[in-house]
Amino acid sequence: MPDIPDWLTPLTDAALLLPFLIALVRFAGLRTFAKMSAHDFVVTVATGSVVAATVLNHDTPWWQGAVALVALLLVQVAIGAIRAGNPAVQRLIDNEPLVLLRDGVPDEDALRRARVSRDDLRQKLRGAGCTAFSDAALVVFETTGDVTVMREAPDPRIVAEVRDARAAAT
Repeated sequence: MPDIPDWLTPLTDAALLLPFLIALVRFAGLRTFAKMSAHDFVVTVATGSVVAATVLNHDTPWWQGAVALVALLLVQVAIGAIRAGNPAVQRLIDNEPLVLLRDGVPDEDALRRARVSRDDLRQKLRGAGCTAFSDAALVVFETTGDVTVMREAPDPRIVAEVRDARAAAT
């Protein structure tokens, strides 16, 4: 490849790397940037870091960034496949969902463990259209960091992996 001016290197790297990443994501599938577990989040952040480092560092050729992206997404696909087929591995890799509120009553111990303030909880309840704590049957801090507000007691099958959720589900 001919020498190009330093100021043009980031543009060239981005022009080569981003279409490659788009094709790679299409190959790897929908889960690539899903926010379903901690490993998904880590891969998303690492992907952004690889692209940024490759585009901004003149000493890193675009193809090294491409190799790093392939490696990241192959590992993610492998972890996702193993995790999906083996509940023990899933429990090892994923955080455990945590009940923050049950039948309108906040669980102070769970809030402390999750480092979620009462203000955070109120904000999530308001966002779900609740006007009082009693409007929520169950609030779950999900493995992804999302907060799910259930206004009615859920079917036990929906909260099967959520420890301590059964009290609200019955």
